[in-house]
Amino acid sequence: MAGADADGEGVLILAIETSCDETAAALVTDAGSVLSSVVSSQAGLHARYGGVVPEIASRRHLELVLPVVREALERADTSLGGVERVAVTQGPGLVGALLVGLSTAKAIAWAGGRPLVPVDHLEGHIAALYLEPDPLDPPFLCLLASGGHTLLLAVRERGASERLGTTLDDAAGEAFDKGARVLGLGYPGGAEIDRLAGDGDAEAFAFPVARVPGLDFSFSGLKTALLYTVRDLGERETERRRADLAASYQHAIVRALVARIREGVERTGLDRVAVVGGVAANSALREALPEARFAPFDLCTDNAAMIASAARFGGAIPFPNYLGLDAYASIS
Repeated sequence: MAGADADGEGVLILAIETSCDETAAALVTDAGSVLSSVVSSQAGLHARYGGVVPEIASRRHLELVLPVVREALERADTSLGGVERVAVTQGPGLVGALLVGLSTAKAIAWAGGRPLVPVDHLEGHIAALYLEPDPLDPPFLCLLASGGHTLLLAVRERGASERLGTTLDDAAGEAFDKGARVLGLGYPGGAEIDRLAGDGDAEAFAFPVARVPGLDFSFSGLKTALLYTVRDLGERETERRRADLAASYQHAIVRALVARIREGVERTGLDRVAVVGGVAANSALREALPEARFAPFDLCTDNAAMIASAARFGGAIPFPNYLGLDAYASIS
């Protein structure tokens, strides 16, 4: 791969993402063309525990990160010699997992005298919308819903967002996972509930959703309502009505998300809506917001292509000033 052309579109970015339980690497051009995107998921490894175990995730990242980078380079038909910029998720996420990716990215950048771009994971999810072949231009209102975060954001320019609302307790994806455990389903819970809900009646149970001030979200009470309902039904009736429970529970989460989006549109005047994050893959949410732009299915869950995309608009740290860079676990 040659160096940058006159328009800067030839700059090749290698990105690494290890914030949770996906080990990912991608090669993306400065113009937003994805040359390769490799994701190795640990979902099967953590399924027996019903959720991600941080120490297990970190050790698995150590085993996978270099093979995943090699595969990304092979799929892009290039080598490290063609990479001119390295990007990596700095946070938020599991610190041990993040440090695996950060250390790897530092080593690759330092070995080639390359600049390094530290990327905020949440800005990365938004930047998935900026990739070819159909990039979305700001301004727009964005719902970011994943296992760890639920945010309503005003995006008026690429590389920056304004937080309008966040969850006061559980994230939407976390609510799906906890609900799946209550129903005796597998991990990851969101996909399991979505699958089962297709055979159920979303109106069978009227699960409440907390109303909180402003544009914030709250889902912990919903999980408690499901828990009490299952307890009252008993084991045999819960088994018989599991699909209805899943459909009604999913409907309550989707209803809460859509209501906040509608309120956000009214308050901000941003009438274009985008949805990113793992929950963006949910079929009921997509059906409830036909006018919204959703991240492509393969870019909803954690991936490195979105990190490379965000790096196109973030400040690059020149060699070797990034060697002391550290990861961060949470958003301020």
